[in-house]
Amino acid sequence: MRVIKSVLEEELQNSLRMKEEYEKALKKLPRGSLSKKIIKGRPYYYLSERKGSKVVSKYLGKISEKERNKFEKVKKLRKEYRHNLSIVKKQIAYLRSALRGKEAV
Repeated sequence: MRVIKSVLEEELQNSLRMKEEYEKALKKLPRGSLSKKIIKGRPYYYLSERKGSKVVSKYLGKISEKERNKFEKVKKLRKEYRHNLSIVKKQIAYLRSALRGKEAV
């Protein structure tokens, strides 16, 4: 039983480290998401982000295809990091509950 418990503890430490790395990576990404509005047939781009309980949009004007691709890439990365972070948090909860269990004598 000691071997299994040590393996679970090691896995818990790895999961905690991964959680910290995903949170750091999320903080490094630029905030907000790009939104496109078509007004009178012309595209206008805004950067929308949450400040407290409000959503604030900042007008960006005309932006290049390269800039739009950058925002899309960041959006996909954020989604991936959040998904992985969710999985790691569930794994941490499971490992902690498994380690709390009583040992058989």
